Amino acid sequence: MTNHLTQHGSSQASPPQHVDPSKKRPKVLIIGGGLGGLSLGMLLQQTDIPYEIFERASEPKALGSAIVLSAATDALFKQCKIYDEFASLGKKVHALQVIANEQRRVDYKMDFSSQEELLGAIGHVIARPVLHDLLFRQIPKDRIHMNKKVLSTDDQSDKGITVTFSDGTSTTGDILIGADGAYSAVRQNLFKRLKAQNKLAAADDVPLPYSTICLVGQTRPLDPALFPHLLKDDCQFVKTLGENKPWVWITLTTAQGTVCWSIVRFVEESHTSMDDKNKDAGVDQEWGPEAAEAMCNEVRHFPVMSGNESSPWSVGDLIDHTPKDLISKVKLEEIVFQTWFGGRTVLMGDACHKLSPAGGVGCQNAMQDAIVLANWINALPSSPTTEDIEKAFQSYQDERMPFITAAANSTRFFSTMASGGIVANIIRFCVKHMPEWAKRRMVVTLARNRPQCSFLPLVEDKGSIPPAFQPSLFAAKPKMTVSYDAASV
Repeated sequence: MTNHLTQHGSSQASPPQHVDPSKKRPKVLIIGGGLGGLSLGMLLQQTDIPYEIFERASEPKALGSAIVLSAATDALFKQCKIYDEFASLGKKVHALQVIANEQRRVDYKMDFSSQEELLGAIGHVIARPVLHDLLFRQIPKDRIHMNKKVLSTDDQSDKGITVTFSDGTSTTGDILIGADGAYSAVRQNLFKRLKAQNKLAAADDVPLPYSTICLVGQTRPLDPALFPHLLKDDCQFVKTLGENKPWVWITLTTAQGTVCWSIVRFVEESHTSMDDKNKDAGVDQEWGPEAAEAMCNEVRHFPVMSGNESSPWSVGDLIDHTPKDLISKVKLEEIVFQTWFGGRTVLMGDACHKLSPAGGVGCQNAMQDAIVLANWINALPSSPTTEDIEKAFQSYQDERMPFITAAANSTRFFSTMASGGIVANIIRFCVKHMPEWAKRRMVVTLARNRPQCSFLPLVEDKGSIPPAFQPSLFAAKPKMTVSYDAASV
């Protein structure tokens, strides 16, 4: 990931904006340079809406494992003219291979091949750092600011909103977007303000709950002779369910010849951030290498299916082939907040809906948030009032919430399936013997959400199942009012 700054801003997919100051389009401040925030910036770059991205990290370095994206996000890459590069950087994924016996033998498969007919294309697996780099390169250098940690936000109603950073600087805009993750500073400031006004939902005034702890990493490029799964054109997506233990571990092969891996431990009972001794929110929730060594030692003996029967791999082998600074230990929270906006502030991605990784749709939903939110912002009138902005935010939440609720239910299902115990065993049996019509129905339920950007040329959807109705697709930008002297006509 050393090429961020040298390649930054070089993509032809993001031409410089040409902003007409007479139109008084709202200035958008995006807090968070993760996948969701970058996706939103990439879309706004195609409009006349001024925007800036502020990231608290000092350098653009994305850690983590791999991202599984179904064809439901293809339109975003195609509309922004980076689909071919995206596809070349990822691997198609046709199935999830499930090992329920820890014997390196596939017990059953969850076949994704029906997506090609239902959605018009097959999904991809891409390493998280690679996807981050691709999106980062779509943002011009002067649009993104590093080392900007939010201290406070000041919503001045129709005068705009001001953000103050820890380095003593501040900036003012018309719209503030919190794309800064589960421990969002934007959300904390918004909720504090709403609580003081008795406008915060009681269900949202809680510390973040978590019931899983995860260790993730990505190896160096490996010799395919040692890890034969890398020789296959499609991603080898393998999930091993711990036998009589609360563990699940996943491996995914990438187009770069690496193996992305994650090991998830289910804790005995749910905890919250307030249970931890260190209550400085977000300290060890980052994609960083903190507190990983002990967990690495605990899981080294777990078996891994590599395709190499003569010299079997274990999790310890993967760890040994992974740079230490690319190994992270994180808590994985699960919550869908009821409050997504207030005044000129709105949340997206993990800041308003943190989903369990068991369903593999957290990143996908953040990117779909970006599409819908960009549509509603683009539909705002010239010089929008706070009331105009709140109406747009309400429309955004109304459009996204049903899909987020469905995704949260799905991830809880898969989380229970992986956690162990009697209920998990029953679910595993049902999934293993699920009839084709039930599998198809499951895919249809989650895959009908295929939003597109309203202000870019639409792409053809070749799926046999039509996309769900998308209100923001019809939220066109209002035409400018032109005054003239009738006598001159």
